[in-house]
Amino acid sequence: MNRADLTLGPLSERDHAFYGLVWAGTTLAAQVDRELSRAHGLSLSWFEVLLWLDGQREPVAASDLGAKTMLSRSQVSRVVDALTGRGLVERSASASDARSVRIALTDRGRALFAEADATRRAVLAPVFTELLDDSDIAALETVWRKLKEARAR
Repeated sequence: MNRADLTLGPLSERDHAFYGLVWAGTTLAAQVDRELSRAHGLSLSWFEVLLWLDGQREPVAASDLGAKTMLSRSQVSRVVDALTGRGLVERSASASDARSVRIALTDRGRALFAEADATRRAVLAPVFTELLDDSDIAALETVWRKLKEARAR
């Protein structure tokens, strides 16, 4: 079966840049997700929660995780439930708000995160890290900071 040679209709440079960002993000995220799932039984969303928790010295509120991740409040709750079930995170009562639960990585979670982060880096090396030079990375940093700042307004 021959595949049609599909082409995009006329796009402005800005439209092309936007769809390029979407393609790159989707493609790279899918590659990382597949390998994290295969090697560690972690989805990319689970990894993202572990990533944010790994950077904290103290337990954090689930609502704070929701504000930082690309997950909704209900998604964060489901991910934390799953991670807790695997012994990777633990919940504790908040000292300042009896209604609030705080979340932290366990030692097991921290160890698995380190292994999964090494996997993530290995997956991205040939298709991102080694492919882009310092000026490419600086340009991407500028782009995402501008987009993130605009969203915060």
